[in-house]
Amino acid sequence: MAGRTGGGRLMNTQTLWYASRATGAVSLVLFTAVILLGISTARRHNRPAFPRSATLRLHRSVSVTAVVFLTVHIVTAIADGYVKLNYWDVFLPFTAAWDPLWVGLGSVAVDLLLAVLVSSAVRRRLTVRTWRLVHLASYAMWPIALVHGFGIAGGDGRSTWMLALDVVCIAAVAGMLLVRLRPDRHPDTLQRSVADVVHPRTPPGANR
Repeated sequence: MAGRTGGGRLMNTQTLWYASRATGAVSLVLFTAVILLGISTARRHNRPAFPRSATLRLHRSVSVTAVVFLTVHIVTAIADGYVKLNYWDVFLPFTAAWDPLWVGLGSVAVDLLLAVLVSSAVRRRLTVRTWRLVHLASYAMWPIALVHGFGIAGGDGRSTWMLALDVVCIAAVAGMLLVRLRPDRHPDTLQRSVADVVHPRTPPGANR
């Protein structure tokens, strides 16, 4: 009976550990998609095949899905019991008893994500500029989370397939940023794009 109990516990631990690793990889892909869609909506262009309103709805849907997978990633990493982690370690950077640097980077990414989520929930009470500046935290969250996944001990961060996935995600975001910021018909397009981020133009009737 003891052997069966021990075997079942080991099986549960292994299942949770694999679930944490899998959902971590899926979270990276989903948050990469969120970043790509966010950059795309910032271009303020409507295309017949991809209207901006549809892109915004997709952006929100993928964001919710990414948060769900991230939550499962965190819960399974703590629940498997293989390493000593608690829920405070999720929010307090660099305080974990196990692998504090790399776990701490994950905590920083989670805190930045929470700032984005909270600011989005109270968006009507914020100025456009304040919301935009907080929302830009997602651009810092994404590379920090990517480095967290690369460095965490016992994970897949340095395996060939995960490194290949990292390269694809980085290339996709870098390519989209180049498209977003490239000068086109007007030589001051780049300056205007940056200005729109820092000093967004408020639509008529907004914040009244």
